[in-house]
Amino acid sequence: MNKPHAVITRRIAPEAVHLLQQHASVWQWNASDPVPRAILLERIGEADALLALLTERVDDELLAAAPRLRIVANMAVGYDNVDVAAARRRSVIVTNTPGVLTETSAEFALALIMAATRRLKEAMRWVERGHWTAWDPLLLLGIDLTGATLGLVGYGRIAAAVARRAHALGMRVLYHARSRHIEDEERLGVEYAELPSLLALSDVVSLHVPLSRETYHLIGESELRLMKRSAFLVNTARGGVIDPDALVRALRESTIAGAALDVTEPEPLTADHPLVQLDNCLVVPHIASASIATRTRMATLAVENIIAVLSRRAPLTPVL
Repeated sequence: MNKPHAVITRRIAPEAVHLLQQHASVWQWNASDPVPRAILLERIGEADALLALLTERVDDELLAAAPRLRIVANMAVGYDNVDVAAARRRSVIVTNTPGVLTETSAEFALALIMAATRRLKEAMRWVERGHWTAWDPLLLLGIDLTGATLGLVGYGRIAAAVARRAHALGMRVLYHARSRHIEDEERLGVEYAELPSLLALSDVVSLHVPLSRETYHLIGESELRLMKRSAFLVNTARGGVIDPDALVRALRESTIAGAALDVTEPEPLTADHPLVQLDNCLVVPHIASASIATRTRMATLAVENIIAVLSRRAPLTPVL
């Protein structure tokens, strides 16, 4: 009997590819750049499984070109790149990779919070531009996190892990989510707040919501104006949660003090984009989960989902 066929859309951990090759024939786009759409449409025709990344738009057109497809294994927690309804109509299982990147992503969110509040991008540019001529007690003053208020917009696994770290630093933690998390309120002292109050009270606002119709441009002109002029905005969720034009204006006009972005709209940003050029905005290339161990676990979990479905077993982490 012929092996089922799997398509991998990017270069991923070799251990995961080798594991999949034991159960399926594999075609892989072995490059760091996204697979061209035309090539993916051509290759998907014989595929029983697709291991996709966020850069691949898995829509009705792609699904229609893949009559044998049984699973889309998205190597990410979010799956806004996948038309889940279209997959459901075609009885295609969709999976993601939750849990395995929680701690790594929370560590990185905290790193961005620290970088923003201590103005590291401005400090680096100060040195690079030759302005560092003497120690100055008033140079590039930031804010202390101990005693500061952190506002978490969304409260899933990653946000909760950020809250634990912020609690250890002595921060007050507010959160806004669709449902209350009473256990963490009692254990960590996190406090529920409606979004306007959270924005007005927080010294740092960190975004942790999935991208959806409801959250698209959730943070826009009016929300930014609710924030303190001394406050910082951090985004490790999805770029589309922030209106980028509104953020540029807020940073230029000092409506807020600064921002740190792991994700952007569009993504990637060009080097001449205003958000990249601004001294008070740190932009990094979507690397919150970028540790060797975590990216290997993500790839392996995606492959394990594929193997389960091809073996007619239940997937480990189904979206539907």
